[in-house]
Amino acid sequence: MEIINQAVAANQQALSEYQAKLVLAGYGICVTREKLAADRDAAVAAAREIGFPVVVKGSGANLMHKTESGVVFVNIADEQGIADAFETIAGRLGGNFKEVLIQEMVSGKRELVLGLHREPQFGPCVMLGLGGVLTELINDTAFRIAPFNETEAKDMAADLRSSEIFKAFRGEAAADMDKLAQSLCALGHIGMEQENIAEIDINPMIITPDGGLKAVDALVVLKGGSH
Repeated sequence: MEIINQAVAANQQALSEYQAKLVLAGYGICVTREKLAADRDAAVAAAREIGFPVVVKGSGANLMHKTESGVVFVNIADEQGIADAFETIAGRLGGNFKEVLIQEMVSGKRELVLGLHREPQFGPCVMLGLGGVLTELINDTAFRIAPFNETEAKDMAADLRSSEIFKAFRGEAAADMDKLAQSLCALGHIGMEQENIAEIDINPMIITPDGGLKAVDALVVLKGGSH
């Protein structure tokens, strides 16, 4: 893919979140609606187009840990909030600031993590687990070696100790398991086809109240890069 080739040529360690999601979307994985904005007016215009509330994030290939850097602002409900978030992000990033990412605010009580990494012995492996801030604490994950089919992908979901999360939950619909299986298989295809991608981390993938799935944050690390 051209995005990956250009990033490798530019010696990027990773893709920006915006670039990462373009790659995922190209393989049929559902991602958030979002736009890049290099100045405050563009940020406000992007938020108007997407519709409030929105998320405002610092954007760039070097920003692999945005939350820790203090450049993520969620649930921004008006134009003044956009302007304030833009100024804060620009100030915190200083000379590294290029643009912000304006992203739809996705609601949903359930969060998943999907990942791809390369095992020296087995090649590309796909991971599914419970997502969000509790990922490392709970450590409920399932793995498959690519390639695999959608039936095997659904088996991954069934392997989780917390597999009940996929059923109807607190007034929210059951998760679209076909869409989840397609997303897991798509990660496997990326691993098989895109040799320059070392790892992918989608965290969180939110199960929306209607049972849909949406990748809210994504990191794509390139070969030679370090997470």
